[in-house]
Amino acid sequence: MNQEAKITKAESGASILERVVMAGDLSRLSPEERLQYYRQVCESLGLNPLTRPFDYITLNGRLTLYARRDATDQLRRIHGISIRIVSREFVDSLGLYVVMARATTPDGKEDEAVGAVYVKGLSGEALANAIMKAETKAKRRVTLSIVGLGWTDESEVESVPGATPVQVDHQTGEILEGLPQIPDVSQAENGSANTQENSPSSMQLKLLKVLLKNTGMGDRDLALRYSGLVVGRTLTTSKELSRQETSKLIDHLKALEGWMDGLELSPGMRHRVITEAVTNGEVIPDPETLVAIVGAVS
Repeated sequence: MNQEAKITKAESGASILERVVMAGDLSRLSPEERLQYYRQVCESLGLNPLTRPFDYITLNGRLTLYARRDATDQLRRIHGISIRIVSREFVDSLGLYVVMARATTPDGKEDEAVGAVYVKGLSGEALANAIMKAETKAKRRVTLSIVGLGWTDESEVESVPGATPVQVDHQTGEILEGLPQIPDVSQAENGSANTQENSPSSMQLKLLKVLLKNTGMGDRDLALRYSGLVVGRTLTTSKELSRQETSKLIDHLKALEGWMDGLELSPGMRHRVITEAVTNGEVIPDPETLVAIVGAVS
């Protein structure tokens, strides 16, 4: 690359960053610019973009990034951050369980952050999960704080008023949202003959592809077999799906992805879980079933 090209590239990157800082809204960028910005953020922090350390949410009407587990895990390794839990407490008057975490860097810098969850009325496994979540929130929040990042963490997204996760294709930067309304169209008896009007939209298929990958179904055969279980018939290609079936499958996979993220399952574990479900000929209908399958394949 010659010097002129390097300067042009640098100016382009600076222009993108300037527009994001000024507007605070990633939706104003083109897909290509959004992808470039994502990679620039990862590069500036030393993070591997292939591990998807950040995802997208709309907050106060603006599209922005939030940190996933991979981001905080990598930041701790990069900066040599050690974390210690300094207090755990049930605040009965508020129905809260509160955890205080302290982070320390090799040069002696320290920071503290709190992770709190509402536990009133919880018991058994639900209470245990809430307690673990509070500790996770504290650790991740203090990690982001000590490196100077004020971004929302993955464990906080569901509790932030007005925050809505947004599916973005991490290979193209394209926003995969705003699906068209699904018309009430009757299917043929065998369920495989679609009219053009009843075929999945290109946006639906793109979102479906992302969700299948995120839930451990990068393998085509596995994806088709599990998708067939969800819609109730055998599939040989995603093109056989109607819009209604695709919408149903997308809704199921969004929920499944959320449950898997909540359990912090690795890509390999997600694949094993789906393989187990397909082997047993069952759909994963709720978090409890997911937990049971995780225990069986661990």
